[in-house]
Amino acid sequence: MANLIRQLVTTEKAPKPVAPYSQAVIWDRTLYVSGVLGLDRDSMKMVAGGVVAETRQALINLGHILEAADSGYEKVIKTTILLEDISDFAAVNEIYKEFFPIDFPARTAYQVGNLPLNAKVEIEVIAGIGDVSTIHLKV
Repeated sequence: MANLIRQLVTTEKAPKPVAPYSQAVIWDRTLYVSGVLGLDRDSMKMVAGGVVAETRQALINLGHILEAADSGYEKVIKTTILLEDISDFAAVNEIYKEFFPIDFPARTAYQVGNLPLNAKVEIEVIAGIGDVSTIHLKV
């Protein structure tokens, strides 16, 4: 039986984790990215501007982690969006569509009690790595 390797992904281009977790983990050809916040990498503080600015920064940070793992937005299979306030959902969607303009991944969104560092949004993803093709199944 072949030995599977668990690869821990770290990039200096994204903020360091704020607790004991990896930015991402690769298992076989699947990438699991931990929840990403709208943190400024240098100051480790939340970007100013509310949920829109935090969402944009979280997705930029996510992109750096995806890139470090030989992945990209187009290889994302599933996103989970955690919101401080579900009424921000429409505003988050507008920014989300800038990063995922076509071939949308599966997605779930929740309103939660509190997020780390008083964030307004946190985004985690599961993605493929390496060569990935997208096909459309219509039944």
